[in-house]
Amino acid sequence: MRILFLNGPNLNLLGQREPEVYGSTTLEDIESRVRSRAQAKGAEVDFRQSNSEAELVGWIQQAKGNCDVIVLNAAAYTHTSIALRDAISGIGVPTIEIHLSNIHAREEFRRHSMIAPVCCGIIVGFGADSYTLAVDAAINVKASISAKTGAFSPATKGSILK
Repeated sequence: MRILFLNGPNLNLLGQREPEVYGSTTLEDIESRVRSRAQAKGAEVDFRQSNSEAELVGWIQQAKGNCDVIVLNAAAYTHTSIALRDAISGIGVPTIEIHLSNIHAREEFRRHSMIAPVCCGIIVGFGADSYTLAVDAAINVKASISAKTGAFSPATKGSILK
């Protein structure tokens, strides 16, 4: 089981940027927690961050055949990126959208996700724990897909665990 964690713009500033919203935990701290959780569950993790939309799209495209599930905190690109949405939709790898803060309790412009309709689930508002919850969710998604069909298809998104 291989999980690709992708982190979007400004997440490299965690621990410094708006600690009242995002907390004082750094992305490196989160990565360490994710790796520990994944190792305990027998999963491998590839953990990356980029401020570039093009680089994130490239990593998503490369995930096909190289990972079982993508966990994506697209950060600000969540609300604007048709390119990320199309990349997720185009590769057939189940993707979980995550956010540290509850985007639905924040500014109006943050409440709409361009990528949610092509993701199999969303985890929001649990701070750094959103990431460790995503490890468990990714493992469950993979197990559920394997038990049902052996493959993920856009028709199963949103209903994988039913």
